[in-house]
Amino acid sequence: MSSTEQLDRKVAEAQHDWKAPSVVAVLVRDGEVTWSCSVGSADLGALPAGLDVAYRIGSITKTFTAVLIHQLRDEGLVDLDASLADHLPGTRHSTMTLRRLLAHASGLQREVGDMWVSFTEPSREDLLAELERSTQVLPAHLAHHYSNLAYAVLGEVVARVTDSTWEAQLQTRLLDPLRMTRTSLAPSTPHAQGYFTHPFADAVVPEVHTATGAAAPAMQLWSTPSDLARWAAFLADPPTALLAEQTLEQMRQPVIMFDPSTFALAWGGGLMLRRQGDRVLHGHGGAMPGFLAGCYSFRDERERAGAIVLTNTGRTADAEGLACDLLVTALDADPRPAPPWVPAGVPGELRDLLGPWWAEGTEVLFEYRDGDLSAIVRGGVERRRTRFRRTGSDTWVAFSGRERGETLTVLRIPTGAVHRLQFAGYSYTREPLSFAELKP
Repeated sequence: MSSTEQLDRKVAEAQHDWKAPSVVAVLVRDGEVTWSCSVGSADLGALPAGLDVAYRIGSITKTFTAVLIHQLRDEGLVDLDASLADHLPGTRHSTMTLRRLLAHASGLQREVGDMWVSFTEPSREDLLAELERSTQVLPAHLAHHYSNLAYAVLGEVVARVTDSTWEAQLQTRLLDPLRMTRTSLAPSTPHAQGYFTHPFADAVVPEVHTATGAAAPAMQLWSTPSDLARWAAFLADPPTALLAEQTLEQMRQPVIMFDPSTFALAWGGGLMLRRQGDRVLHGHGGAMPGFLAGCYSFRDERERAGAIVLTNTGRTADAEGLACDLLVTALDADPRPAPPWVPAGVPGELRDLLGPWWAEGTEVLFEYRDGDLSAIVRGGVERRRTRFRRTGSDTWVAFSGRERGETLTVLRIPTGAVHRLQFAGYSYTREPLSFAELKP
């Protein structure tokens, strides 16, 4: 069976097993759609599933809000670790920070009042009043506690900082530049009908299209598979004009574990981090009445890829799990080859630094690779290689890998020959020495 046939089968089996009226899936790689599959009906008897049919994406909306917050941080307009009171003066939750709200580590209660009981659309005034009535149900960082209220509040911060609205900032900062013309707060034609699948019969019930008002930054968006594929590509490799590579890396750093016992799921700066074998994918899932969705991306030294799954059933479907499975299956079936090796000369000032050095009884190889001075433990994994950037005649700083940010200093004897290296507070010598032998 070809990899394409394997992917198609996974989607078909999911649509059957979930009893979902439709399932649509898309894979992107290096910014381009490489595979897609649509099974079933977006609106029973009226509209087949397809790449240009809009579905609700629920909490995938949170990733857009998180990117907006980080854009404002990069512009110096917000501080992720400052008090929420800096932007909402007088709030009783002044000890909360934007970073904790982004990662669901603040302990703030889950929902904006009783909107899922009364099915009322909260106004901006309702949101602010509910924030002051709300409870911090857990101490900060005690455990992950999901909060739609937190993201509604983050949307309010976006509005206040920009003297605008969350919706306007979303449009001008993200949707327009990425040409996501079918992503919006309200459905545009053609759009899917959401359904509740009966748990004990082959029957479905149409769901209502609820508006979420001031809670929109947490959950409101609609998007098409084609549009959302652009977002998955963005989360894999954003244009630097919209989001710095370093900022995406910070968003992908774990802030709090969802399941400390397995380390399989964590939250970063607004992104869910799911371990799939040796890979950690980043993205988010979404759920709204009648809809479930998943959007995940992966990046490393060679890969920039993503997957999305949209379905119009509100129960049993694991859209997130399928998106991750499809992405990993595709990457395993067609791994990116290593770039061709090209010989390069060694700068003269580096020649005395290269080769084996020893620290704490461990052999570390200093090498000149891909234009950088680097170091790796003999037999160590490549992803832990430390790369250095020169900062002085005999000083370097680690810019990636182990001990990033630490300084490497070359120590010389009076003749100018290299005697030792000092890195991150440890001595490196050409022979293995004990601490007793290192002592002056």
